[in-house]
Amino acid sequence: MSREQAAAAIERQARACANMEAGLYADLLTRAAGDVRAGGPCATVIAGHEDAPADDIVSLRLLGGVHALVLSGRAPELARFYPSAGGAYRAAVDAPACWAAFRAVVEAEHDTLRGWLRRPPQTNEVGRANLLLAGLLHVVHEVGGLPVRLVELGASGGLNLRADRFRVEAAGFAWGPADSPVRLPDAWRGGAPDWLRAAAGAHPELTVVERLGCDLTPLDPGDPDDALALRAYVWPQHTARAARLAGALELARRLPVRVVAAGAADFLAGITPRPGALTVVWHSVMRQYVPAEEWSRVTAELDRLAAAGSADAPVAHVSFEPHPREARDDFQLRARLGTGPERLLAEAHPHGLPAWPA
Repeated sequence: MSREQAAAAIERQARACANMEAGLYADLLTRAAGDVRAGGPCATVIAGHEDAPADDIVSLRLLGGVHALVLSGRAPELARFYPSAGGAYRAAVDAPACWAAFRAVVEAEHDTLRGWLRRPPQTNEVGRANLLLAGLLHVVHEVGGLPVRLVELGASGGLNLRADRFRVEAAGFAWGPADSPVRLPDAWRGGAPDWLRAAAGAHPELTVVERLGCDLTPLDPGDPDDALALRAYVWPQHTARAARLAGALELARRLPVRVVAAGAADFLAGITPRPGALTVVWHSVMRQYVPAEEWSRVTAELDRLAAAGSADAPVAHVSFEPHPREARDDFQLRARLGTGPERLLAEAHPHGLPAWPA
């Protein structure tokens, strides 16, 4: 029964990949589900993880491990099908050979891939900065342009803590340094909303006085192994995402940030408002990895911070997450200033591009 549950979970992720223009992964996972049912190499590698909670997304951990092998040159036969490694994938022609190469890698690299199953997927998706920045500009505009303290939960490698150095572009709209190595084009469907245009026009630059994040297993973008992990979790057919990540890794070498190894609730317990600055706590697509009990503590800490804020030391909460009471593909930007009401500002593709007004 456990093996069947695992196969069904892999098939669900295959459908999600198909819906997100990742046909290579959709095809591989569909075949991997059959391999798990048959007791093949995929079943052997995920042994002991069959009953993992759905949010652990074991299939993405496996895919990330295999992708790292491809990117590091350890799977040349499979690399010829991975666009991220200079290959190409034509489903109608390549699916059988690609699956055979993938299955061979899973069988040959059992121990390496078992290690990847013990680490959480850490995409540190740079495109989600599109929404985070929009929420940030909104709350900065609301408080009149105070300097900003950026505090990120589930920061992974901290790439989005540098988001104010990214360039966001949409029809008739641009914000951020023109020479940024990270460009977020076509950021808004139908053009940026009026509230964002007003905030961006009033604040063409932001003064960020602190950049601090937490993660249970933080990655260092300057470390080659950690940078490889970040690259490996970008799906191989998503070359535009890979290019954004490469720019963010370059920017990270210029602008250091601090990401501490801590759970979100314990981390927030040490955060207090700072006079003369707007403290912004933000996060994107990380809540699903936090147990319900832990998230209750996070909510309590966010409420504490909001109540402790003042006109001179305001606090805001900005989130880009799947809405908990709606479909998982309904990803929403929400912002709350102090103890005021939470506002739904926008919705977007799960990877942040494009967005559209709520």
